[in-house]
Amino acid sequence: MGAIYLGTSGFSYDDWIGHFYPADMVKANMLPFYGRHFRCVEINATYYTPPSERMIQSFIARTPPEFQFVIKGHKQITHEPASDEAEAGGIFEAFRTSLVPLADAGKLGCILLQFPYSFRPAPANVSYLEEVVERMGWAPLTVEFRNSHWVDERTFDLLRRLGVAFCCVDEPQLSGLMPPVAVATAPLAYVRFHGRNAAKWWEHEQAYERYDYLYSEDELREWTDKIRALADSAQNTFVFFNNHYRGQAAINAEQLIQLLGEGQ
Repeated sequence: MGAIYLGTSGFSYDDWIGHFYPADMVKANMLPFYGRHFRCVEINATYYTPPSERMIQSFIARTPPEFQFVIKGHKQITHEPASDEAEAGGIFEAFRTSLVPLADAGKLGCILLQFPYSFRPAPANVSYLEEVVERMGWAPLTVEFRNSHWVDERTFDLLRRLGVAFCCVDEPQLSGLMPPVAVATAPLAYVRFHGRNAAKWWEHEQAYERYDYLYSEDELREWTDKIRALADSAQNTFVFFNNHYRGQAAINAEQLIQLLGEGQ
């Protein structure tokens, strides 16, 4: 069985204070505290702003030697690609350059490329995905599709050919959203728990409402065998909880660590 890294999508949340972080926690101490509980973290802020040198050096300095970071790809890669070749090349190169120190430190677990719901399995999109993988082949990659039309053997075969991990997800079972399938398509396997708040998925006033959900133990147990099977097929398996409101992600991540350890 390969290694299983389990953590949360993000760590720097004020509403985690008093739920996961102590009441007197300050921002500067969040990551070191988090690193004493989990072996990895998924950084989603890089979707909006490319990582700065200062950010990356801080990540390296404030975490244990074996700690792993997953960096979410910038929106200009997945959601708003540049039409000009020179501009596109600059975006990809800037993103690569910013992550070299993290990779050199052995702390870059992979890059998460999350495409929008509107990104469907059309020939042009398949070609673009192939282009992205070619440009970013310097790092392990996982792709999260948001549209269920991607869930078939053609997609899995495509990802296997490209050497890219399929991002397995748990989310509300609404029409068009991804089903809870568990498939390994690369030496890396990946799972994201978004919560099952169906009522707020499409209709909410604040973005956090979509992820306001606490998994029950029975719901987590639905995934334990799946995760073990993924780990049997992959060298590294990353599992992240994105139900981040009020520290629910951290609570469920710690629960799942205990459940996966049962009987071992």
